[in-house]
Amino acid sequence: MFAIVRFSIPLGEATQFRAELEQAKEVLSGAPGFISAFIGQNLDEPELWALTTQWENVGSYRRALSSTRAKLEAIPVLARAIDEAGAYE
Repeated sequence: MFAIVRFSIPLGEATQFRAELEQAKEVLSGAPGFISAFIGQNLDEPELWALTTQWENVGSYRRALSSTRAKLEAIPVLARAIDEAGAYE
């Protein structure tokens, strides 16, 4: 399964946000069931960002998000996401 989390971030915050998003990606990459991830900034609307992650299954994804480390280090960044469904199979 894969998950897409999108963000709308003011251009003035882009550098700091990218660093925070890279840290969140690093935290998630250490979870069991993690396969891959990448970060992208929209080419036409540069205030839009996406974090796409791939997982062995939906359980792995959900357990990764509920881990203590994710709650402390990744969720504060992910909480800035656009409110929309993002898990796909």
